[in-house]
Amino acid sequence: MRRADRLFRITQELDTKRYLTARELARLLEVSQRTVYRDIEALSASGVPIEGTAGAGYRLCQGFRLPPLMFDEEELTSLLLGMRMVQAWSDRDLATAAARARRKIEAVLPQRLRPVLDGEALMVPDFHIPESVRINVALLRRAIAEKRKVAISYQRADGVASERTLWPLGLFYWGEKWTLGAWCELRVAFRHFRLDRIESLKMTVSHYVAIEGRTLDDYLLAVGAVSDSDA
Repeated sequence: MRRADRLFRITQELDTKRYLTARELARLLEVSQRTVYRDIEALSASGVPIEGTAGAGYRLCQGFRLPPLMFDEEELTSLLLGMRMVQAWSDRDLATAAARARRKIEAVLPQRLRPVLDGEALMVPDFHIPESVRINVALLRRAIAEKRKVAISYQRADGVASERTLWPLGLFYWGEKWTLGAWCELRVAFRHFRLDRIESLKMTVSHYVAIEGRTLDDYLLAVGAVSDSDA
């Protein structure tokens, strides 16, 4: 690890509320404690406000904030890939938000990382939520965030229409198909619903409480046991 990268890593690690000893830092960085002491001295001499002692540990002084865009190449690549996925696979509102975030990163990106931005080689195929999805996906995301029950009209895989009241837990992308994972009051069980088969959606005024056995974590544990045809 280059010294510049190591100094940056130390600054990141010290940007917490707890003290870190030289031994802990040495283990994290895979260097000697003597090297850590020299690096701490170098950071302090350069103006980074570090408090603490060799025995008690170190941390950044309260009120000091790191610059917001101190990424390495792999971190930047992962962020750009994630934003590209959101732009290619999500609803219009999230895609627009991802584009705004990318522009903000571009505006303040250090010159040394420009080649990463300009030479992206990780491509994401365009699988936007199709026109066949008739519901307001942004409204559905709001219902999930606010834990609001939703009422839907749904067309099952066999073509039968069904009215459901759901506790919406999350949206999931399964290779070109977006689904809503939810607790279904009719079936008294977890179900998932393809967005392109939801004919209508209404967010109700009723909130649900994520009780044990009906939470998102519980759904994720059970998600392999339920198929769309069972809805």
